[in-house]
Amino acid sequence: MSLCLVVDEMHPSLQPLLQSIGVEIDYQPSLTAAQVPAALAAKPYEGLVVRSKLRVTADLLAHGPQLRYVARAGAGTDNIDEAAMAAAGVALLNAPEGNRDAVGEFAVGLLLGLLRNIARADHEVRNGQWRREANRGTEIGGKTIGLLGYGHMGRAFARRLGAFGCTVLAHDNDPAVCTDGHATLVPLAELQTRADVLSLHIPYSAANHHYVDEVFLTGFAKPVWVMNTARGEVVDQAALVRALQNGTVRGAALDVLDNEKLNTLSPAQQATFDFLRAAPNVVLTPHVGGWTFESYARINEVLVEKIRAFRAGTFGANAGS
Repeated sequence: MSLCLVVDEMHPSLQPLLQSIGVEIDYQPSLTAAQVPAALAAKPYEGLVVRSKLRVTADLLAHGPQLRYVARAGAGTDNIDEAAMAAAGVALLNAPEGNRDAVGEFAVGLLLGLLRNIARADHEVRNGQWRREANRGTEIGGKTIGLLGYGHMGRAFARRLGAFGCTVLAHDNDPAVCTDGHATLVPLAELQTRADVLSLHIPYSAANHHYVDEVFLTGFAKPVWVMNTARGEVVDQAALVRALQNGTVRGAALDVLDNEKLNTLSPAQQATFDFLRAAPNVVLTPHVGGWTFESYARINEVLVEKIRAFRAGTFGANAGS
């Protein structure tokens, strides 16, 4: 039987699902990142399942010479050195199909929360303030929603926007991306000319670091609302704060930040975070877009099916996020 090391907390369905395809699970979620190399070297593991506990690097892979695949329980692969994986001949399997619906639904909620002042109004009422006029909202209908990135997450959001009577545009740098009928693919310049709302759905990579910066934000023809359910590092947070201050950005809904370990913020990060958490036109949530009870189990189902297909020699290229 094939052996797989699991080093992060997973839904309990993982063990019976893996066993059903002939894979024995060694479940060790209590391992620290520093302990994983030794654990990996201790047995002839064919597979490694991770979330975000550790970076998968060439050094780590060297401790598992019999590894054939690394399965990332989620969509993002920014903690995995894909070049090192390719050099070692180790396949990368991820599961954007497992949490895309959760992200799509959550993005709708963020958009409603942002345009209708839901979080702010809730806070005020709890504090004895009944301010109807100050919380008069803006409708989604008739607006143009611009999606930056049209992979699994962008498509899931676009499908749900169809009921609101808005125009959905999408831009993706991958020329292989095709429309699915829920959004119109356009050049970036057209998206920036037409969009009322910008929603980010691009993965983090070195090339995408601070992709949304001051120049990018000032390229829009009109003030926009900005939403980020992707990765915090794709946005220059200081530039976003300046855009909020000068009106280039009308408001922001952020499920992700450039540093999500709030007790380790640098002075500059602390300054931008302090502004964001005090701003009445900003909605903040703790990276929970894809974090549902349903997606927790569904990610296992997606990963196990991909592991089964990989071991059977029928798994295609990674579909991305």
